Amino acid sequence: MDLAALTCIDLDLPPLEGFRKFISSWLYRGDGFTLLVDPGPLSTIPRLRGELQRLGVERIDHILLTHIHIDHAGGTGALLKEFPGATVICHPEGIRHLVAPAKLWEGSRKVLGALADAYGEIVPVPAERIRFEETVGPAGVRVFLTPGHAQHHCCYLLDDLLFGGEVAGVRCDVPGEIFMRPATPPRFVLEVALDSLDRMIALAPRHLVFAHYGMVDTPLDHLQIARRQLLLWVRGVAETATVEPSRREEALVAWLLERDERYRTVSLLPGDIRARERYFLGNTLRGMMEYVASLSEEERRALVQGGT
Repeated sequence: MDLAALTCIDLDLPPLEGFRKFISSWLYRGDGFTLLVDPGPLSTIPRLRGELQRLGVERIDHILLTHIHIDHAGGTGALLKEFPGATVICHPEGIRHLVAPAKLWEGSRKVLGALADAYGEIVPVPAERIRFEETVGPAGVRVFLTPGHAQHHCCYLLDDLLFGGEVAGVRCDVPGEIFMRPATPPRFVLEVALDSLDRMIALAPRHLVFAHYGMVDTPLDHLQIARRQLLLWVRGVAETATVEPSRREEALVAWLLERDERYRTVSLLPGDIRARERYFLGNTLRGMMEYVASLSEEERRALVQGGT
């Protein structure tokens, strides 16, 4: 794996508080082929296009989507107009939503509100230019279906580099520390997310790219942290299930700060990024709360007792 051929292109959104070092697209220029992972939302396509021009990129062979959420894939259709030779690779469950994105756009606006408008509309992708493949291009990129963060989530293995999307949640750079949190919006199923993580751990990659954010050279450590966090956070949701609804999220955050050393480092993040993380925390907790609510009383009790 030639890391020198890999470029992270930041897709910052200065008008939004803390939206720096958060959304990014990854470019890989191999021997006779070029890959781009997650082109981002429509509002950042001008920035992405400018960076590609600056880097001298005249052709993209494949655009790899880790999933179809608006901040990862919303601008794909617009970028295709600039690169007519590019083919989009996507989870089979996501293809129809990008070909006819009206429902996906409506759902994005319902969940994200004004943030969806800041990201920009989802541009349709021509049906003939998007497909699913288990192996992509001359480099033999391996594609893995990894539902958990979303049912349409994929990971991509290029040699010993894993483009992990949000399979292991979210991380931020903290000097001398690791900050991570799960990314589990509804609909979340613990067993499905754990299975996806376990299969990525079994691959034993040497490098791991987080969609949010950055590349790490200790991928197994980070994947194991993500696995432990899923189990711990679901247990926390179960333990705080009887708290008054208006206070439940506050109580759960306090519970996590006491027990999760990786999430506790949120206090070390810059103020604007900390505010951004607090905003997205609600989606993570809602997914877990809905999951725990779907369990039987016996299953919820087992979650709590399993952590004692």
